[in-house]
Amino acid sequence: MLIETRLLKKHFKISRDEILHAVDGVSIAISEKEVLGLVGESGSGKSTFGKTLIGLHNRTSGEAFYRGEALPAKFSAKDHLNYSKKMQMIFQDPYSSLNPRMTVLDIVGEGLRIRGTPREEIKERVAHWLKRVGMNSDHMSRYPHEFSGGQRQRIGIARAMIIEPKFVVCDEPISALDVSIQAQVINLLDELKQSLGLTLLFIAHDLSMVRYVSDRMAVIYLGSLVEIGPTNKVFFEP
Repeated sequence: MLIETRLLKKHFKISRDEILHAVDGVSIAISEKEVLGLVGESGSGKSTFGKTLIGLHNRTSGEAFYRGEALPAKFSAKDHLNYSKKMQMIFQDPYSSLNPRMTVLDIVGEGLRIRGTPREEIKERVAHWLKRVGMNSDHMSRYPHEFSGGQRQRIGIARAMIIEPKFVVCDEPISALDVSIQAQVINLLDELKQSLGLTLLFIAHDLSMVRYVSDRMAVIYLGSLVEIGPTNKVFFEP
């Protein structure tokens, strides 16, 4: 298995006497080059699970593994640097997930910059990835507000992919986009998955879209995993 969790929990302390069990004992395993669709209503814990899995939230308890290697419950700066080469996330909102004060070159190339990649090489690789996601290398000098929502999401995809990860959490990557743009972004993700051999956790609440992209489907409800299996079986025989 590429990714595995065992009884993963993430709880948030809301007040002195109240704790939110956002993710409450989720165990899953994702094979290499598989697309696992994770569905559930708003507030069910889908996004929290994805963020906790890759270290953006500290785990409350449970275990997580990448290729059998135990992931830390609390990621240090060194852990983030190490595992970000293997695991990345494409965020839901292309408007808030890009720094408005940074150019596209700096946004997409940030992961390379913090690893000490020379500036000229960063420019070359950013230009390559912008073309790969359907944009123009001339866009490198522009800022996020100059682009449409679909273009911003493509920038976010390029930012995640430039590090060449093996596992990508797609956190409702099309829910903030116009319907006319959604299919384009889904087709782009599918092409990248096929050409790069990616493994995806595709989080969504659009069941028809999950059915289209996923090999298996998992259903989460109030923080707990209630069903998992081949997509068509879960879809037609829940």
